[in-house]
Amino acid sequence: MSDSNTLVMETSKGRVVIALRPDLAPGHVERIKTLSERGFYDGVPFHRVIDGFMAQTGDPTGTGTGGSDLPDLKAEFNAEPHVRGTCSMARTNFPHSANSQFFICFGDARFLDKQYTVWGKVTEGMDVIDTIKRGEPVRDPDTIVSMRVAAA
Repeated sequence: MSDSNTLVMETSKGRVVIALRPDLAPGHVERIKTLSERGFYDGVPFHRVIDGFMAQTGDPTGTGTGGSDLPDLKAEFNAEPHVRGTCSMARTNFPHSANSQFFICFGDARFLDKQYTVWGKVTEGMDVIDTIKRGEPVRDPDTIVSMRVAAA
């Protein structure tokens, strides 16, 4: 995995490294890179964190209804399984509504397969993700301090 396809996410709990998968979802990977390099994710909370399921982030409002100023993405559903460490885009009931929000799976969530766009996988720091404060919504949530492409 090249540095240009590696994200480094510093959270309020520690460092997480994510391998990007442009082979699975080129449009989504490009969006994550663009927003990361803009500093969009800096300070954004993990607003929805369900024990045993996933940690969701990417909404600067912290409500689960916000996104970026960029247009929504066309779905790039793929066969990559939703398992521990999978990074996938959040969306509304409309398939082509992903924008900036994403989630990281704590464990097996195969019922999401081929219905959400997988764009990466945590390669270091799942122990950090495991410590993120739970809640729906989370009171006093943990945050992304910064998220950048390793080599832009």
